Amino acid sequence: MLAFLWTVSLGRRLSIKREIRYGWAQVGDVLQERYTLYNDSRLPAPWLEVRDHSSIPDYQTGRITGINGGDILSWRTEGICTRRGFYTLGPTSLHSGDPFGLCSVEILQPGSTSVLVLPPVLPLPAIEVAARGIASDGRHLRRSALETAVSVETIREYVPGDPFRMIHWPTSARRDALFVRQFDHMPSADWWIFLDLEDRVQAGKGSKSTQEHGIILAASLANWGIRQDKKVGLVTHGEQLTWLPPLSSPGQLMDIMHALAVVHEGERSLKDLLAEAKHSIRLGASLIVITPCVEPGWIAPLLQLVDNGITPSVLLLDPVSYGSPVSIKEVERFLTDRGISHALIPPELFDKPEAQPGKQGRWEWQVIRPGKVFAVHRPAKTDWKPLG
Repeated sequence: MLAFLWTVSLGRRLSIKREIRYGWAQVGDVLQERYTLYNDSRLPAPWLEVRDHSSIPDYQTGRITGINGGDILSWRTEGICTRRGFYTLGPTSLHSGDPFGLCSVEILQPGSTSVLVLPPVLPLPAIEVAARGIASDGRHLRRSALETAVSVETIREYVPGDPFRMIHWPTSARRDALFVRQFDHMPSADWWIFLDLEDRVQAGKGSKSTQEHGIILAASLANWGIRQDKKVGLVTHGEQLTWLPPLSSPGQLMDIMHALAVVHEGERSLKDLLAEAKHSIRLGASLIVITPCVEPGWIAPLLQLVDNGITPSVLLLDPVSYGSPVSIKEVERFLTDRGISHALIPPELFDKPEAQPGKQGRWEWQVIRPGKVFAVHRPAKTDWKPLG
């Protein structure tokens, strides 16, 4: 009887408050939470298990503890966001009982909240989006005489991702900050990013797949383009069609990032997407295609867009580099023969430390001399928000 009454008292008097500091994150970010456990009973809970029922992959913050009668116990937890997506944080349950182990009770705290984990964004150290939407990794792109014979129009501040060869050193030295040259051939044309997510043509697994690398590449291009005041749009087809016409605003970037955070592969082919786009993309727009497709059938509708005054560039992810026996070399030959600018993006680009960004909630330190360090990044100070 004593064990039963003890357990009933704990069931009525135990509660937990769970708070989160951030409502969204990026792959690589630290997700911070604060737990506060209350025991309003006069009786202690000598053993208590806190169970986390969140859906975030590789993220569990449960613990086993105990708490005295009339006491309050608080602690913080941290976890790394390892996969993009839209997840639920919470609910939480408490499991406790009498000190003799004869009776137990489960207390469900239904509070929960949604967390959006965005894909990482690369500074694109090896990819340059240049005139009329043409993209290059410095080796595969053929530039016309018009594109190489450029003249300087303006000088602007350096933006991460700008090629170092564009830095204007006299201005940078004079102003004690990095500035780059803005060329007069750089267009104001709309950017349409077409991301091929047909499941049949993807290769690799998990984070080392053409699907995930294509999504990171699309996110990075959108981020770079909008920061350059370009109007950027996104077209892809996972489980359903994503069609975001080009705009230039932080809100557009978040819409693109949100779409890329939750998208998965689908059945719609790149060939069909390009065929349907010919009546929707205006003259002079820049088309950036990201694909691992080894079948050249999609090049025909791409050439129709060229005939309509659209300038394409193609970023290829070779399935062979992801473990597939079929190479994309034939597609490269087709593009070369038809004068379509293209670049082969190596998977090593995504293995660099820059491919694992995410500084939210994370301290970064730099050693300037033995025994002396300073913080190069401090976590943002934001308010704690209760779940639910």
